[in-house]
Amino acid sequence: MNLPPYPPMRWDIFCRVIDNYGDAGVCWRLAVNLAQRGQTVRLWVDDASALAWMAPDGAPSVQVMAWQTPLALEGITPGDVLVEAFGCEIAPEYIAIYAQYTRARGQKYAWINLEYLTAEGYAARCHGLPSPVMSGPGIGLTKHFFYPGFTSDTGGLLREADLLTRQASFDRNAWLAQQHLTWPGKPVAVLPDEGLRPRLVSLFCYEPAHLGTWLKALANDIMPTWLLVTAGRSAAAVRQILQNDLGLPPGQNQHKALSISYLPALSQTEFDHLLWACDLNFVRGEDSLVRALWAGKPLIWQIYPQDDHAHHAKLRAFLDWLQAPPSLRQAHACWNDLLDNATPAADALRAMLSSLDAWQSTFSHARQTLLKQRDLADSLLQFVAKTH
Repeated sequence: MNLPPYPPMRWDIFCRVIDNYGDAGVCWRLAVNLAQRGQTVRLWVDDASALAWMAPDGAPSVQVMAWQTPLALEGITPGDVLVEAFGCEIAPEYIAIYAQYTRARGQKYAWINLEYLTAEGYAARCHGLPSPVMSGPGIGLTKHFFYPGFTSDTGGLLREADLLTRQASFDRNAWLAQQHLTWPGKPVAVLPDEGLRPRLVSLFCYEPAHLGTWLKALANDIMPTWLLVTAGRSAAAVRQILQNDLGLPPGQNQHKALSISYLPALSQTEFDHLLWACDLNFVRGEDSLVRALWAGKPLIWQIYPQDDHAHHAKLRAFLDWLQAPPSLRQAHACWNDLLDNATPAADALRAMLSSLDAWQSTFSHARQTLLKQRDLADSLLQFVAKTH
C-alpha cells in the first residue's frame, strides 16, 4: 500500500474508557496507524490498564499519558492536532492551553471530534462538518466531526499500512501451535486440511441470550467444531452454560462434536491472528468488527446494546451495506436477540451452520470494496493537511 507523504505533526488523542475497553482499543490502533505514517502521538487515557495486554510492547512514536483530574500539564506543549474520541469531553484545562497556544502562534489548528462507527446515512451527511465552540475555554474555536465508515464519503476504517503483507505471510497451523492449542489432544500440525478437519470458530461476545442453544447446535452438528473462546466475559458465559445447561463437569471441554479451547488475553496483533485462523468469527463492539472484516471470513456481530434500542437501526444499516443474504440477517437477529416470535432460535442457528460457504462471497466482496477506499488514518491526515 503506497501512502502519500504527509508533514510530521504532533497529535493529542483523548480517550475515556467507558466499558469493555473498546474505546481504548480503537484509540490505540489509531495512534499506531498515525505513527506508522510519520506522526508523533500522545494518547491521553483515563484507564490504561488494558493496554498492558492489548499492546504489551508499546509502539514507536506513541506515548501513553495519564488522563487525571485535574490534568497534569506542567511542561506540556499542546499538539498540532487534537482528537476528541467518542465525545469524551476533553479536560477544560487542556482546552485552555490549546486555545492560548494556537491563538498566540496565529497558526491554523485541527480539532477533530472522532465519532463512533456506523453505516447509517447520517455518517456521510455529517462527516467533516464544522462545529463552532460557543462557550468554555475553547470559545471561538471550531471542531470538525469525523465519522469512520464503510463508504468513500466517510472517514473509512482503521487499516495498518502493512496489513496485507502480514496476512499473506500468516501460517494458521504455525500460529495455533505457538498458542499450544490442540484438538482434541492431537497436535495441530497433523490436522488434515480437508475432510475431518474441524470447523474453527472464534468467540468474542457479551452474554448472548441464545448462546446455550448455539452450543447445543454445534455439539449435535455432523461436522466437528473447534471453538476458540476469548478470555473474560466470553469464557465465563461458555463455562456457565456447559455446567448448568449441558451438565458437563468443570474442566470437561468436549461434548459430542464440539471441542473448546480457552484463550488467554490476547494482544491486538494476536487477536488479529485469531480471526485470520478461524473459519467463522463471532465478534462484539466496534474494533473487533473492523478486524473481522479485514480477516475476510464469515462473521456474526454482537452489537453493543443501547437502552433506547438505537443499536437495532445501526445493525440493520450495517447488514444493508453488507448486502447480507436472508440467512445472514436471520443469524444476526438471533445472536442479538432480535428474532420475531415466529422464528425459533434453534432453526436460525442450524441455518447458520449450513450457510457458511454461501456467506464467504459476501465477506470477500466487502473486504475488496473496503480495500479500495482510504483508511481512517490516511483520511485524517488528508483532512488535517487541508486545514494547516
